[in-house]
Amino acid sequence: MQPPLTAFSLVAPELVDCEQALFDLLSSKVQAVEEIGRYLAASGGKRLRPLFTALGARAAGNRGPVHRLMCAGELIHLGSLLHDDVVDEADARRGRPAAHKVFTNPSVILAGDFCVARGMLIAAEEGGLKAVTELTRTVAEMSEGEISQLLNAGHLELGVDAYYEVIDRKSASLMAWCAAAGAWAVGQEAHADALHSFGRRMGVAFQIADDVLDYSGEERLTGKPAGQDLAQRKPTLPLLLAMDRRPSLKDRLMERPPAEAEVPALVAEVVASGAAQDALDIARAHVRDGLADLARLPETPARAALVGLAHHLVERVS
Repeated sequence: MQPPLTAFSLVAPELVDCEQALFDLLSSKVQAVEEIGRYLAASGGKRLRPLFTALGARAAGNRGPVHRLMCAGELIHLGSLLHDDVVDEADARRGRPAAHKVFTNPSVILAGDFCVARGMLIAAEEGGLKAVTELTRTVAEMSEGEISQLLNAGHLELGVDAYYEVIDRKSASLMAWCAAAGAWAVGQEAHADALHSFGRRMGVAFQIADDVLDYSGEERLTGKPAGQDLAQRKPTLPLLLAMDRRPSLKDRLMERPPAEAEVPALVAEVVASGAAQDALDIARAHVRDGLADLARLPETPARAALVGLAHHLVERVS
């Protein structure tokens, strides 16, 4: 997935500077720390969080250099991915062996801690007290969301409310911080509030869209193969909606994890129920609500680019 060219072109110099700064910030006197962080960073990723930070800053009237601030959210994201892949025992990330398959589990966990700590430091240096205070809250929420997701795995009876609680904390909270960080950096509290609400809704829409991709046969936004969530019985929105409509599906999945050969037929059953399409429509509703938040900001090219980006996050899966 590539975001709209308008979004990229508007902040192209900042994105170039951010990429260089990101690899500089992953340097360490401990060689293993540097190797692990740069291994994941070099494997790709769409840099959506830096893009949200840059566009949000410009939409809020921040005209100063923001490329280092853009790195804060991406460093937190990298740290969370390193941790997640160890917890999930993932084999691959972004088309390459997961870092813990190349390095050791303990070293990858500690390198993830380094990324998070470095991200917090940059937020303090570039965004000020408000930005780093909000980021500490965000990291705590992300940890809570990840723990909830871990505990909820396979518990298909928990329902939609539990699903929303996980994605709001685990995914949307960081997107919200990234969107608002540049406004906090220049004391634009009203603009920051609007951008934070917008970013949170976009984070929810983004995660729902990613979950829909598990049933589309396409590569996931996160680079994970389609059908993986269903194989692991993760209670994502498309599956929860499908089970409400087809109780026998729920009964079968609660009885045992599906065999690999059964997954394609189960994916087709979810799609046939209309649940994947309805989940996508729900994601679109979150985008509409987010755009209402964004309308509180002055009309600028950066705001227009955020509008285009918001639509793209959902519509690229349809």
